[in-house]
Amino acid sequence: MTEKLGAEARETELAPLLATGWAMADGRDAIHKIFVFGNFVDAFAFMTKAAIWAEKWNHHPEWSNVYKTVNVTLTTHDADGLSALDVKLAAKMDQLSGL
Repeated sequence: MTEKLGAEARETELAPLLATGWAMADGRDAIHKIFVFGNFVDAFAFMTKAAIWAEKWNHHPEWSNVYKTVNVTLTTHDADGLSALDVKLAAKMDQLSGL
């Protein structure tokens, strides 16, 4: 089972993500970000690339797509909150987005 992020890790590991537009989700121990691309094809390509990493790491996002916008929420369900996997996937999504 994956462990929740401790207080120190939250300060050091979440800070860089919060600086790139990730935010704490309201009412739950999760992070959220809205990615806006140039068009639907770019948004879907991002989701496809992110899905490959999510499957490889066995850590899957809560997300939705409408036209060129992708809404992402990350949390680790078996840890009942944020874990290192969420930090890892969020950083990878930032990299893949090219934004």
